[in-house]
Amino acid sequence: MLTFLGSFIIKLIAQTGYAGVFMLMTIESALIPVPSEVTMPFAGSLVAKGEFNLILVVLAGTLGNLAGSLLAYALGHWGQETVVRKLIKQYGKYLLISQHEYDHAEVWFRKHGEVIVFVSRLLPGIRTFISLPAGVAHMKLKKFIIYTVLGCLPWSIVLTVIGVKLGENWDTIGVYFHRFDLLLFICLIAAVLFYINRKLHIIKLVIDKKKTSQ
Repeated sequence: MLTFLGSFIIKLIAQTGYAGVFMLMTIESALIPVPSEVTMPFAGSLVAKGEFNLILVVLAGTLGNLAGSLLAYALGHWGQETVVRKLIKQYGKYLLISQHEYDHAEVWFRKHGEVIVFVSRLLPGIRTFISLPAGVAHMKLKKFIIYTVLGCLPWSIVLTVIGVKLGENWDTIGVYFHRFDLLLFICLIAAVLFYINRKLHIIKLVIDKKKTSQ
């Protein structure tokens, strides 16, 4: 699958230039797993060859990320009741989240969402999904755009410059980013286990309280 995606990305950029970079980065930020760790370094390698301009590549990547993020934001903003809440109502018990907890998380995101949107844009694996909860929480659009651009710009710059420095060996960058994916996956599993443990602890306290009252 990764080989197919890599070939698709290379072919599209080779045929469409900066527009291809923009489209691929838009797709990535619209919740579709097209790795920017391939798109931007490959474009950077073309900068090294003199076929692309560094500033235009970074600009295309950043604006593409913003466009895709706005699509995901809109889905969360306008589809909150019809999509997100409906899924939680039907399948929340399997995900260990109630509607009450969802409401609490939404309030928390409203208070701290700006920082989360910015920081998550610098983290592989997480950066593509943060726009949806931002839309669900009805984060102010102006702030969302500012923090998204501030987070996406350095990401695009770093990946492109790495591609420039590596030249024809640009594809070796994927090995290092997959290590980050593993670390983030481990952290996610740890968070889920902690959440389950917390749930069980609360249930135990409720049961003990009922026994005491009887």
